[in-house]
Amino acid sequence: MNSIIHILQTQGNDILNSIGQHITISLVSLLIAAVIAIPLAIVLMKHKKIAEVILQITSVLQTIPSLALLGILIPIVGIGTVPSVIALVLYAVMPIFQNTYSGLTTIDSNLEEAAEAFGLSRSKKLVKIEIPLAMPMIISGLRIAMVMIIGTATLAALIGAGGLGTYILLGIETNNNALLIIGAVFSAILALIFSALIKGISKLSLKKIGIIFMAVIVLMGGYFGYKTVEKPQVSITIAGKMGSEPEILINMYKDLIENDHPNMKVSIKPNFGGTSFLYKALKSNSIDIYPEFTGTVLESLVKTNKDASHDPKATYNLAKKLLKEQENLDYLKPMKYENGYALVVKKSFAKKYNLKTVSDLIKVENKIHAGFDPDFYQLKDGYPGISKAYNLEFASTKTMESSIRYKAIANNKVNLVDGYTTDPQIEEYDLVALKDNKEFFPPYQGAPLVSEKLITEYPELKATLNKLAGKISVEDMQKMNYQVAVKHEKASKVAHDYLVSHNLLREK
Repeated sequence: MNSIIHILQTQGNDILNSIGQHITISLVSLLIAAVIAIPLAIVLMKHKKIAEVILQITSVLQTIPSLALLGILIPIVGIGTVPSVIALVLYAVMPIFQNTYSGLTTIDSNLEEAAEAFGLSRSKKLVKIEIPLAMPMIISGLRIAMVMIIGTATLAALIGAGGLGTYILLGIETNNNALLIIGAVFSAILALIFSALIKGISKLSLKKIGIIFMAVIVLMGGYFGYKTVEKPQVSITIAGKMGSEPEILINMYKDLIENDHPNMKVSIKPNFGGTSFLYKALKSNSIDIYPEFTGTVLESLVKTNKDASHDPKATYNLAKKLLKEQENLDYLKPMKYENGYALVVKKSFAKKYNLKTVSDLIKVENKIHAGFDPDFYQLKDGYPGISKAYNLEFASTKTMESSIRYKAIANNKVNLVDGYTTDPQIEEYDLVALKDNKEFFPPYQGAPLVSEKLITEYPELKATLNKLAGKISVEDMQKMNYQVAVKHEKASKVAHDYLVSHNLLREK
């Protein structure tokens, strides 16, 4: 509870901004879905076969995983609000259309005949009889769609659209229950509030509902029109993966660029999502820069038949060469630290058995009860490979989600886990990463991955971003990660303080 209160106090403005983004995305999506689905149901109420086809199509759209849909949309429409709204509209059309169509086609035939007997025209019968009678079903569809939209909109954070999903995804990524609770609770509150509002609106007359609907459209249109006119165009967009470390790095890039080139406008998108989203966004010029690791480039982003080298310089040079040849992307000089795999134990355990390197585990292998991430447990550059390279056979091994393995070792459920060398939990739980003395793990140096378009337009940015080349040690990054992820300091401040303390930026 103390952590939640602390986050609310220190990040109150950011949380309010995220709530505003979430509401905006959700309302726009609901309005567009309603404008599409309700008139379509009215038009097709007398065309059963066509209506069934449309219903089948919308049902199929519901089965497409949201992550897959967002990934498909990135190369087509870029990142941010637009692909998020498109995805949410596609999901929301089905319940609104289905309920509206059902409401309109299940009206008592006697009432329909009575309306015709009174000589009501098709349009008057629709407005006076059919829509009012179908309104409970229409409202039900809108409420279902709104709740679904608010829940699904949390994934908008994965492609830079913001919203409360930022806190949910970051909470999962960093095993921070406080962030997770904040995002989930506020999302639930929004769903309840908007569900109640829609229910309340249903009690109004059709005329008043139409006025409210048009007023919301006008207000939303005015808001986006104002933003388009008033908001300055962003020249450079920098994005980062989930977690504290990428957010720190992209804030460093931003500070350096704005310091060296005051005329450039920079926008950052932290907690953007996974590697595939960022890579697609970079190739489609939706973003211009993001920090990537050399090992990840060779394993996931380029095609190569060569085995991974354990020489950091050779790994970087190969990654840079292949990125240029295959995707025409620039990979600037790497920083000093490596965020690679590590075997981690408690400091007390290491001290008791004098453990400093992975090789030292041989003397206590019958006492080791390990907890590994599922990927690490089965990848050749994970547990299978390192156990063979070091001739290790532990007493027991368990697989567990990466978000809980550190808590497992902190609570003595296991005494060894896999991790990354810059993880803030190493300091938080008083752990130590054993030295990979045989250099089994491939190098994972961080470096800016930059679009060719940006470097062509602003070639001077290379010198600016290369100021971080050879800088930031493992200890530095681990400390900064701890400040952001555990102490909940702002990533922008931590990044700025580092640059100033290392004479890379002047204090303002």
